[in-house]
Amino acid sequence: MSSMIAADLVDLDLAAASKEAAARSLAERMVARGRVTDLEGFLADVAAREAQMPTGLDGGIGIPHCRSAHVTEPTLAFGRSAEGIDFGAPDGPADLVFLIAAPAGADDAHLTILSSLARHLMDPEFTGALRSATSPEEAAALIAGEEAPEPQEEEEEEEEPQAAQAPHGSFRIVAVTSCPTGIAHTYMAAEALEKAGGAAGVELVVETQGSAGFTRLDPAVVAAADGVIFAHDVPVREKERFAGKPTVDVGVKAGINRPAELIAEVRDKAARGELSTPATATPVENAGEPDEGYGTKLRKWLMSGVSYMVPFVAAGGLLIALGFALGGWDINQAPSVAEHFDWGQVDSWAALMFQIGGLAFGFLVPVLAGYIAYGMADRPGLVPGFVGGAIALTIDAGFLGGLVAGLVAGGTVLAIQKVRIPAALRGIMPVVVIPLLSSIVVGFLMFLVIGKPIASLQSALTDWLSGLSGANAVILGVILGLMMCFDLGGPVNKVAYAFAVGGLATPNDGSLKVMAAVMAAGMVPPLAMALATTVRGRLFTRTERENGKAAWVLGASFISEGAIPFAAADPLRVIPAAMAGGAVTGALSMAFECTLRAPHGGLFVIPLIGNPLLYLLAIVAGTVVSAGLVILLKSARKPAPGRTETDGPAGAEAPSGPKVTVAA
Repeated sequence: MSSMIAADLVDLDLAAASKEAAARSLAERMVARGRVTDLEGFLADVAAREAQMPTGLDGGIGIPHCRSAHVTEPTLAFGRSAEGIDFGAPDGPADLVFLIAAPAGADDAHLTILSSLARHLMDPEFTGALRSATSPEEAAALIAGEEAPEPQEEEEEEEEPQAAQAPHGSFRIVAVTSCPTGIAHTYMAAEALEKAGGAAGVELVVETQGSAGFTRLDPAVVAAADGVIFAHDVPVREKERFAGKPTVDVGVKAGINRPAELIAEVRDKAARGELSTPATATPVENAGEPDEGYGTKLRKWLMSGVSYMVPFVAAGGLLIALGFALGGWDINQAPSVAEHFDWGQVDSWAALMFQIGGLAFGFLVPVLAGYIAYGMADRPGLVPGFVGGAIALTIDAGFLGGLVAGLVAGGTVLAIQKVRIPAALRGIMPVVVIPLLSSIVVGFLMFLVIGKPIASLQSALTDWLSGLSGANAVILGVILGLMMCFDLGGPVNKVAYAFAVGGLATPNDGSLKVMAAVMAAGMVPPLAMALATTVRGRLFTRTERENGKAAWVLGASFISEGAIPFAAADPLRVIPAAMAGGAVTGALSMAFECTLRAPHGGLFVIPLIGNPLLYLLAIVAGTVVSAGLVILLKSARKPAPGRTETDGPAGAEAPSGPKVTVAA
């Protein structure tokens, strides 16, 4: 640990007013020490992680953290705030802030040390010693484990054996904790559950599925458990091991903030004889609020499939585009490279890229269907989902067929799993029975019942897209542009993006135009905010001007979320302006008949775009319109009394980084 923290990475008088400013202040110390190579890139990764789940914890602790390609080695920076900084914890601001930076490929030893720190953060004596530290050297030594918190040491030694021991024959619980990064929350939840278990007199064993991998609980321990607690924000690996037991399934922060309640809840379920099958309760199904409607769950299931399909679209689309660029439009007539390939001919390399891309595209619909079913029913849904997707291709049902096949497969598996079976047969259910029965049902329905009507609908949609021209194309471009800029990565944005990506599964001239319009419109909001902060910087806070610099790169990379800090601070001016610019760009892109085979890439795939100069003109036009409207609306605003240039709109501090992960 001593190699990760040093006195110059400690700030005992952290003066930041927001979590973004706190992360920036501590990250600058990492940059100065050579641990971070790109400040803005690293802060974008921190903000993206923060958007997945707030990192504030009860007890006045904030732990912004991420894994980033801009980190050279695992590093900790610590700040202590007198005023407190809001990191989203239920009990209020944090006065202890730990910025944890791990390289994208951090080794297990380093990640284990970081997880050890996460466990220490659940110890009031450790945090109390940090609050009373008088020098950066003392705080660094405490964090590194070189100096023990002496005033509480004896009390800790007396209490620890009591917490560690549970009465013989007590209630037994196994738990699994995991979080997206696998560095902090995973181990803090484990520590909180273990302490609460000791206090409640139960035997509780935790399996941490973190960045350093995981060690499976002994099957005998799992078999003997009376209940199961899942505290996770990413899928639990090998979840079927815990089937058939009373189960509480929550987010990882619940494991940190209310472990005693979770233990009481699983004991109540066991007392009522309420058994569950964890494999049916997937992270996608359980995400969000407990009372969310079926429509919200349906959207998450569909986006689960789309998110897994996008890499195939990206790789296949770019390869096909490169094939056309190198070999011309007749490269699709080239013979198989397995039979004819000349190492010295450009056409042969073009044919190779085109044919690899075509094969990658062949997986789109099966992957879409398979992972929609996975989002609904976890791993048992994969086989019938992929089978249904393959059938959709066979009967020319395309993207729509894949959507329906995935939903049918997931629903079929969930229905089968509701049937109560003898314990002796449970072992063969996920391997033999569920894949067999669900594949038969899905195959029957897709081939003989619903497949042909869906294929007809898909054909009609394809013909409509192919015939788009003139005013109809422009109107569609306006609608898609408005949707892409309405919530900057939210549900409406995702619907527009999913529509465009789905069209690439059965590419034609119309679907390629739609993809181009969607990407162009999605680039406008961050580019417009960057331009506005450059042209009229005095209308923006200092933090917003800093965000504007990063927004140039985010916008050029088709990361719409780069505009979220501006929209969050001043939504009534920024969002309408962004929508107006997006509508202009979407309309112009469709009018110029620009095409795009890749689902992502921003300006970096301009050489692969049809009519690239006109495409750039469409983006510039929308950016100027949006930036001009933002400047006009902000100029017309009456400043609040006493507002200074460092204040946010109406005196509010603007966030300093994107608050959502990449939407497209």
